[in-house]
Amino acid sequence: MTVLGRINHMSLVRIWGFCSERKHKLLVYEYLDYQSLDLHLFDAADGGGCKQTTLAWSDRYKIALGTARGLAYLHHECLEWVIHCDVKPENILLTREFDTKIADVGLAKLSKRDGGAGVEFTHMRGTSGYMAPEWALNLPINAKVDVYSFGIVLLEIVVGSRVADQTTEAGDRLQLPQMAQALRHVVDSGDVMSLVDARLQGQFNPRQAMEMVRISLACMEERSIRPVMHDIAKSLTAFDDEDEHPAYH
Repeated sequence: MTVLGRINHMSLVRIWGFCSERKHKLLVYEYLDYQSLDLHLFDAADGGGCKQTTLAWSDRYKIALGTARGLAYLHHECLEWVIHCDVKPENILLTREFDTKIADVGLAKLSKRDGGAGVEFTHMRGTSGYMAPEWALNLPINAKVDVYSFGIVLLEIVVGSRVADQTTEAGDRLQLPQMAQALRHVVDSGDVMSLVDARLQGQFNPRQAMEMVRISLACMEERSIRPVMHDIAKSLTAFDDEDEHPAYH
């Protein structure tokens, strides 16, 4: 708790305190009145949709970059190696200006930076649809599980719907290899328009969208070749300068 209390980054929800009395354990966070990303990004049928307006592309990119920077801080800048373990739209809270605040950091896993191959868990953590394959394989867990989850969230920001709900033409749920194949086709063909949320009506930055798809695809690779969050944040920052209204200056 002492380590978590020292975590301080503009893209992380601040922990104000905690209570531990017998079997009751509570964490006290700052309050974000604009709620979580899923409620702004998805239609009601996809488990969101409390807002009437479509999330603009510039806001989506700002959220993606803020989330990447927050995770990069946890993975690379904290004294302890912090693995979030449950990166998903519900844990990405927003201010009225669509600044990102990653929540549930208090439930993360701490490890020494020289911890070797990974961390052993007594049980699986995370949310179905966002969990890296190594959870099911009982492999030691490292920060690459967050990278995988971020890749799924990044793709959802582009397409505007739950990746876990995507289906094939036959109506079967899309599996990871099929999803990766579809993303490679988009990257190879350059036809990112076919993937971007149709509700945007073409109002998006195609170079930013393509970079997000490339990063998402890389995040779904075998964990040994997935990028690290620091490099992902740098890549997104480089393309942020192309926007007329950059997310961060």
